[in-house]
Amino acid sequence: MKAVIPLAGKGTRLRPHTHHTPKALLKVAGKPVLAYILDDLRELGVEEMVFIVGHLREECEAWIESEYPDIRSHYVLQQVQDGTAGAIALAEPYVDEDVLIMFPDAVLEVDYGLIEALPATSAGVIWAKEVEDYQRYGVIVTNDDGTMAHIVEKPSEPVSKLANIGLYYISDHELLFEGVRAAISADAGPGGEYYLTDAFQYMVDKGSKIMTAPVSGWWDAGKPETLLETNAHLIANGRGGVDPKAVVEGAEIIEPVRLEAGVTVRGGTIGPDVTLERGVTAEGCHIRNSVVGHDATLEGARLHDSIIGAHARISSVTGSLSVTDHSVVDGSS
Repeated sequence: MKAVIPLAGKGTRLRPHTHHTPKALLKVAGKPVLAYILDDLRELGVEEMVFIVGHLREECEAWIESEYPDIRSHYVLQQVQDGTAGAIALAEPYVDEDVLIMFPDAVLEVDYGLIEALPATSAGVIWAKEVEDYQRYGVIVTNDDGTMAHIVEKPSEPVSKLANIGLYYISDHELLFEGVRAAISADAGPGGEYYLTDAFQYMVDKGSKIMTAPVSGWWDAGKPETLLETNAHLIANGRGGVDPKAVVEGAEIIEPVRLEAGVTVRGGTIGPDVTLERGVTAEGCHIRNSVVGHDATLEGARLHDSIIGAHARISSVTGSLSVTDHSVVDGSS
């Protein structure tokens, strides 16, 4: 089995951070979103992966080669942002067997053992999450046997609450790419985009049975508020704590927090739901529900719901901030 991971998007909802950091490399609970996905794939035994790159491709490729040198990686440039079907079409020369397609917008908890248990009559699996705010998503309408009937984008009526979360396993790769070619030969959707879901519909219309399956956990990291929610969840469930090499003097720590090695906190209050990455210094600060990048310095700040880039210098600021690496914000003047 191979994996295809689209990384070409610009991550506009996470600007300014994605001006210089690929969306998939933004960290939650001290770890890039992409790392959670690649760790799962390695544990699953996937050794060969196709990365569809574009925006900040050099940063993506350098990070993968440095952190996961054992992966047999192929990089394909998506020069035109023409949608999910356009991205997956570029992987066809490298896919000659079963394939996992994973969009790195979230941290997932998935039972991949389902793949081995699939009946021979099944062409694949679309994983889904039941949601209440179904109008925000493409939702999967199922047949009585739980297989996909069709996908409706952002429905105004509650035809289904099973949100399509961007995780797919397809065993019939030849029919998949036949469907992808059909999708991109049809009229483009809004914004000139072609949708991978149309390729799945093509497969279903040709008689394929694509199962739907729930995920155990799905924590979105595609926009600032959900990235912070995901950080809070992860540090409350196994990725929190104060590193023995962190220094805390005269400060109140309200769990859950993640204070990495080299962090120095003097005075103030840290937490709940705060990650301070390695080397952060916070003096006289009150911080909650925030992520602070490595080697940032904060003095006299009262922050909530904030994302602070690495090496930033923040002083005498009250409120919510979203500033990128090496930013300087001084509220004392």
